[in-house]
Amino acid sequence: MIVEERMRTYINSLDMGNSPFLEELERYALETGVPIIRREMQSFIKVLLAIHRPERILEVGTAIGFSTLLMCEYDPVPARIVTIENYEKRIPLAKENFVRAGREKQITLLEGDAGQILKELSRPFDFIFMDAAKGQYIHWLPDILRLLRPGAVLLSDNVLQEGDIIESHYLVERRNRTIYKRMREYLYELKHNPKLLTSILPLGDGVTVSVKQE
Repeated sequence: MIVEERMRTYINSLDMGNSPFLEELERYALETGVPIIRREMQSFIKVLLAIHRPERILEVGTAIGFSTLLMCEYDPVPARIVTIENYEKRIPLAKENFVRAGREKQITLLEGDAGQILKELSRPFDFIFMDAAKGQYIHWLPDILRLLRPGAVLLSDNVLQEGDIIESHYLVERRNRTIYKRMREYLYELKHNPKLLTSILPLGDGVTVSVKQE
């Protein structure tokens, strides 16, 4: 736990929630074990969207479409969203949710491996949200940088791995060591790449906010 549980509970208790459909979708995700962004991350994204007002959004990691629809709902600009998902069982659910929310014309869902799909995209984005396979973030970064227009925002979720990121390599479970190593490389690159200005925040399971320099 990065932030003390009582503090997190208090902060979330002040939250006014989302639209009825998103509330229903969140309940479904929690009941069925589908990973979606946490309440504090939801609030943070809403604020970023209100400030930045992106017209073109790229999301890497759709799951059942909760965060996709949250961005549709709370971006003051009617943004076009391209979202990428590789897990075949969740793709039909995401498509169904987009239709139920009446947002299917606003969202383009690309099915398949993000690493390959990112290489095929060419038009730049105003806002990119990374929330997929954490061990791949560092490998996707060159294409992500290429797809960010100057002044665009890159938001990466779950980067502190429940605090494991600060532990010694030998204290991390063996099965998690590759992700641990790659995430540390990713964070270093975000902070040291001259094309980016990055802040790392202990929000949820850790988040980075990067702005591509003009």
